[in-house]
Amino acid sequence: MGVKKKKETQVAALTICHQDIETLRSFADVEGKNLASLLLSCVQLTDGLSQIQCIKQIVPLLVKVNKNGLCDPTIQSSLDIIAGIYLSLSLKNPLKKVLASSLNGLPEFFLTEAIHSFTSRLQKELNTTDLYSYRKVIDNISSCMENFNLGTASINNLLKNVLHFLQKSLIEILEENRKFAGNHIVQTRLMNDLLVGIRVSMVLVQKVQGFQGNLWKASGSPIWQTMCGLLNIFTKFLSDDDLLQTIHSTSGLAIILFIKTMFHPSEKIPDLVSSLLLRSVDCTSIPEWFLSSCRSLCCADISESALLFLCQGTLAMLDWQDGSMGQSGEALLLDTAHVLFTLNSQIKESTLEMFLSRILASWTNSAIHVLKSSSPSLKDNLNGNSSIVGRLLEYVYTHWEHPLDALRHQTKIIFKNLLEMHQLTMEGAELVTDPFFLELTEGLLQLEWHIKGKYICLSCLVECIGIERILAVDKTIPSQILEVMGDQSLVPYASDLLETMFKNHNSHLKSRTVDGIWIDKWHEIWVSPLLLILCEGNLDQKSYVIDYYLPKLLNYSPESLRYMVKILQTSIDAKTGQEQSFPSLGYCNSRGALGALMACLRIARAHGHLQSATDTWENLVSSARIKQGLIHQHCQVRLDTLGLLCESNRSTEIVSTEEMQWIQFFITYNLNSQSPGVRQQICSLLKKLFCRIQESSQVLYKLEQSKSKHEPKNELTKQHPSVSLQQYKNFMTSICNSLFEALFPGSSYSTRFSALTILVAIAEVFPVLEGKFLIIFGEIIFFLSRHMLFFYILLYLKFQFCCLFFRFIWEVLFLAYNSYLYIIKFASKGQKAKKLFCSHLPNCCYFKIVPNLFFKF
Repeated sequence: MGVKKKKETQVAALTICHQDIETLRSFADVEGKNLASLLLSCVQLTDGLSQIQCIKQIVPLLVKVNKNGLCDPTIQSSLDIIAGIYLSLSLKNPLKKVLASSLNGLPEFFLTEAIHSFTSRLQKELNTTDLYSYRKVIDNISSCMENFNLGTASINNLLKNVLHFLQKSLIEILEENRKFAGNHIVQTRLMNDLLVGIRVSMVLVQKVQGFQGNLWKASGSPIWQTMCGLLNIFTKFLSDDDLLQTIHSTSGLAIILFIKTMFHPSEKIPDLVSSLLLRSVDCTSIPEWFLSSCRSLCCADISESALLFLCQGTLAMLDWQDGSMGQSGEALLLDTAHVLFTLNSQIKESTLEMFLSRILASWTNSAIHVLKSSSPSLKDNLNGNSSIVGRLLEYVYTHWEHPLDALRHQTKIIFKNLLEMHQLTMEGAELVTDPFFLELTEGLLQLEWHIKGKYICLSCLVECIGIERILAVDKTIPSQILEVMGDQSLVPYASDLLETMFKNHNSHLKSRTVDGIWIDKWHEIWVSPLLLILCEGNLDQKSYVIDYYLPKLLNYSPESLRYMVKILQTSIDAKTGQEQSFPSLGYCNSRGALGALMACLRIARAHGHLQSATDTWENLVSSARIKQGLIHQHCQVRLDTLGLLCESNRSTEIVSTEEMQWIQFFITYNLNSQSPGVRQQICSLLKKLFCRIQESSQVLYKLEQSKSKHEPKNELTKQHPSVSLQQYKNFMTSICNSLFEALFPGSSYSTRFSALTILVAIAEVFPVLEGKFLIIFGEIIFFLSRHMLFFYILLYLKFQFCCLFFRFIWEVLFLAYNSYLYIIKFASKGQKAKKLFCSHLPNCCYFKIVPNLFFKF
């Protein structure tokens, strides 16, 4: 496997016009130490990364200049060129952010001159009349307001011009978009420019200090007139069906933001917005500027989508924290909910349904903020027994199995928030005995377990009121959930719910009990049903429980492994017919308690919950039990036991002597597996073991080379590294001998196939050098001659087909030997020889492995 080359960062180099270059040359000093020289050397570089380093030197150089440098034309011209460089860079160019970050540290006595330079350059940008340059100017306006002091100051100085440019650009881009009706590529780009323009207008209103006063609110003010024009544009965008829905959505946000910024007095804003949402605007009581800017919003025939996005803007742009809008804000919150419920019954388009679900979730968030400092009347309207909460629950029940994942996620947020809303209205009442929570719990538990939404809502309910109340209703809930884990579509939901439940129960019991007795109760409720499924459940149940639930349980409570091992060991030892915690393993076709034990240990070791292999064999499970698993009649028990020996969360963990002995024992009895799938898994697991040997041998070699001979013991191994390396050598030699011996004439197809496949795996893991099959463990090297391997393969071919294909076999021998020499001499042409060699072999499955193995060695 090749090493993935790290992708180099590409930064486009900055360039300036010829006139600016000549200016820098005229001011550059002979020594090359002033600002003009630095900029000149920077623009002459062709590598953007190198230019970044130059840019970072600008401010340190200016710090060294005293205040007298303000009158220096070199500084003034250089600052002007720096402003031009900043505005010429694209928004995504890292140079732009680096330059802004550097200039934020500009000495105070240079700020006035620098702001003047940036203001002057930005003014020229705003005067452009090229429609296809508008996007670049809009991006520059955006970047100036993004953590850039000089840019923000320049925007403040040019606020009137910036607003006018945004108004002009939005109008002209919209007109251009209409001209290209039918040209979707151009229209997409233009509408994206419109979207960016709207967002920049909103950021401008939110960030620029010029809007904090009241002078601009005079009706004759140019800024006020431009703001009214922009508000009118957003209103048109909201109802223009030819535009993208994202533009509609953003326009709804912008309209409410501009109303919030422009309308006076602010105390009447909730009433105005409420009348817009309810389509009941009194045109005689609103200002003329609002009527002229938002006339279409004051009509009763406003579209459903426009109303939906106005609700979104209301919830996102108004201040709901701390009850700052008072009772009129509370009334607006309730009116918004009723409008959303009405739209829910009218909207059929899937994208609008998605928007509606998000807006409803946003409404519940706003309701939580308001409830934290609300009046008693609002709490009555938003408690669990209110009509609004009832309709929210109805929405959740209707959409919790919606085909869209994102919409189902929103129903979870809504349900979780309405539980918190009810909590805020309880005023100190006990959660567990609250009628709303009791009724909700019983209602959910009565539903069928095949309903996916039930799991999500129960999970939220457990987080809110705890697991004790649910277990009080029915203690068999964990067993019921585990029973449905045979259905693959329900497994993720069931395992997530179980995880939430057992974590909550663990925390609850731990906080209520001083001694450690509580853990027995916890094991009885959450671990015992799991073990029952592993012993008695059907194949799908066992597989999904092992893959999804068992790792989560062990990750949260690793100490539960000893409880599992104790119970399962007792069950294995119990005789058939005796009274026991779990049915004994008495059927050859059943995995039983032994299979459950090996599965638990395998998962625990793979996730790092076993301290060491030696500790496992000495304290958890005996050697006899391991051997019993390695030759069990059920194939999955054998695979789990082998996986326990081969898999580890640490790729460099030392393979113990016991493990090597058991692997040899396994290979002796399991090469003749009749299932192709089992053979494949055996080879895969053994390859993991070989990788551990290969990587841990490197660690052992480094230990040996680092003078560890003088240390009696090491943390990684209880014996000297050279001893472990010698054991590795002996083990691999024994394994290879066993595999070659399995290729004797007359051996079964499955035995030959397994042996050859494992040999291929060995050849892939360990390096091959200079014609020898080498396995390198530092200085300890053992090898098997390539000629010996060649002899084994051809000997097998000779005896297998000598009766019918004697002459053909010897032709293969001659051709193979010459191909072998050909490879040694011309390594680059090895593939050609390989194809030639393969073409003369019989068309049998295991013969496809032989050439692969041959060419590995």
